[in-house]
Amino acid sequence: MTKALLIRLHRWVALTFALPLLAVIASGLILSFEPIVVQSAIRPGSLSMQTVEGLLQRYDPQGTARSLFLRPIENTLTINGVQPGGSVAIDLATGEPAARTSRSLSDFFGTARQIHEHLLLRAGWLVTASTMAMLALIALGIFMGWPRLRNTLSGWHKGIAWFLLPLVILSPLTGLLLAFGISFAPAPASSGTAGQPLPLREAVRVLAVEHDLSSLSWIRPFGRSLVARVAEDGEMRTVALSREGAVPMARSWPRLIHEGNWGGFALSILNLVTSVALLGLLVTGSWIWLRRQLRRLSIRQRLAKAA
Repeated sequence: MTKALLIRLHRWVALTFALPLLAVIASGLILSFEPIVVQSAIRPGSLSMQTVEGLLQRYDPQGTARSLFLRPIENTLTINGVQPGGSVAIDLATGEPAARTSRSLSDFFGTARQIHEHLLLRAGWLVTASTMAMLALIALGIFMGWPRLRNTLSGWHKGIAWFLLPLVILSPLTGLLLAFGISFAPAPASSGTAGQPLPLREAVRVLAVEHDLSSLSWIRPFGRSLVARVAEDGEMRTVALSREGAVPMARSWPRLIHEGNWGGFALSILNLVTSVALLGLLVTGSWIWLRRQLRRLSIRQRLAKAA
């Protein structure tokens, strides 16, 4: 396959998927800030087991709730599955239902995640196809060979791609693994109490024995068990909750790396650099093509006038 053909394939694959790639990369850039913002908002020791139990007793007296979500940015706790109404968001500073605001920062990140994963159109298949196209673009770029680096737009485009190649590969690769449900983690072992779901209040007590509840992200069902996600030592960890205790689950390395939820702020910064690099490659590549088209149009117009 000649280099000219590789360049042509590279160009047309990029142009075909330019718009969905722009949405995926831009939303990924926004989500790169989420681990930094969330972990900075956590106040260790600010949420006790007694507080959570009291709120569950007040807002879920029937014990029907099966999940809860902590938003440290807004300092709210959301209990899902309560009767009636389905869910309630509680202001932890007052213990009262949280005031409804137009949009919170967590909502903003949530919308960015919906765009990143589904393009807001239930088009997860298009996100997956765009991610595969991104990997194809990287492969085509590699097969083109080592470029001559110059202080031009094309030179910067090639330089970013080559010098940040490991990061540029890792981001779409881990995203594709997540899309296909590949975590490299063994399936959780079944428990002898699998047929007896743990009540949410008891799950909170189990978690509080070894973990600071202020670092909680959520507790929700996983199969017939309850699983919690907590932020500890710069990592988002998942633990299975049972009457035997809180058992750490196997790490899903593709998710931890792709979301920047491992290794503290260092990986989050690398994810931010990766998102900026991918956005830069998309913008510079599109501008190179557009500039070429404008130049050809100008030549045609001059030739037409000369004729």
